[in-house]
Amino acid sequence: MSPSRNSLPDKGIRERVVTSGAPARWRAESALAVVALVWGATFVVVKQALTGISTVYFLAIRFWLASFFLSLIFFAPLRRIGFHETARGLAGGAVAGVFLWLGYMLQTFGLRYTTAGKSGFLTGLYIVLVPLLGAAIYRRWPRMSELLGVALAAAGMAILTLPGFDPRTQRVNIGDALTIGCAVAFAFHLVTLGFVSQRARYEAVVLGQILCAAVLSTVSLLVEPPAAIWNRQIVFALLLTSLFATALAFAIQTWGQRYTTATRTAVIFALEPVFALVTAVVLGGEALTWAAVSGGGAIIAAILVVELKPPSRG
Repeated sequence: MSPSRNSLPDKGIRERVVTSGAPARWRAESALAVVALVWGATFVVVKQALTGISTVYFLAIRFWLASFFLSLIFFAPLRRIGFHETARGLAGGAVAGVFLWLGYMLQTFGLRYTTAGKSGFLTGLYIVLVPLLGAAIYRRWPRMSELLGVALAAAGMAILTLPGFDPRTQRVNIGDALTIGCAVAFAFHLVTLGFVSQRARYEAVVLGQILCAAVLSTVSLLVEPPAAIWNRQIVFALLLTSLFATALAFAIQTWGQRYTTATRTAVIFALEPVFALVTAVVLGGEALTWAAVSGGGAIIAAILVVELKPPSRG
C-alpha cells in the first residue's frame, strides 16, 4: 500500500498527490476532461442567456443555486464527518472561492474593454502561469513532458482565440490588464484548490468555494445592479449551469485534483475552448476553419504529451 498523506515528511510546502495508484489518476484526469467538456458545451447556452440578464446577477444566482444543490448532495457525508472537519474544509474552500470569484469578475469586466478573442487568449495564460506559480510555492518544477504540454496548450489557445489579431491596430488596454488579472486569479485558484483538496474533506471544500463565490457575487451587485428580462432560456441556462457546470463540475474538479497536479489539470482544462468550438460548429452553425483545427490539434497533442508519464509522487 502507498503511504498515507499524513505519513509523508514535510520539508516546507510541497505539492502532494494522493498515491492510490494509476487507475485513480486515470479516472480523475478523465473526469477533469469531462468537466472541460461540460464547460465548453454550456458556453453557447450561457452566451445566449446573457443577452437578457446582467452578468453578475447571473453569476450570483448560479452560485447560490449551485450551493443549494451541493448542500443536498453532500448533506449526509458532511453530517458524518462532524463540525470541525466540515468547518476546516469550508474555510479552505473559501480561500479557493475568493480566487474563483475574482477570476470571473475580472474576466467579466475586462470583456467590456477588449475583444472576445483577446479575452479568450489572455484568460488561457493561466495554463502557463500554473506551473510557474506551483514551482514558486512548492519549489519544484514540473516534469519536462508537462512543460512541453503547457507550451503546446498555450500555442493551441493562441491559434484558437487570436485569429486575425493585428498588434499594429490593437494595443493593450484596461480590458487586457483586467483579463490578465483574471488569468492570475484562475491560476491561484487551481493551485490553491489542489492544495486544500488534499488536506480536507473534498465535499466541504467544494461547498466552501461555491458559497464564497455566491456571497462575493452578491456583494458585487453593488457595482453592477441586477437586471433581467426573464424568459425560459434564462431559467434553463441557470438550472443547467448551476447544477452541471457549477455544482457537479466543481465537485468533480475538487475530487480529481486530489489525484493529479495543478499543472496537468491546467493542460486538461485547455480542452474547454475545443469543446466550445465543437459545440458552436454542431449546434450554432459556425464554420470550421484551419485555425480551429490546428489550434484544437495542438491542445489534444498537449494532452497526449502530459499523459505519457504519471505525475511525480512527491
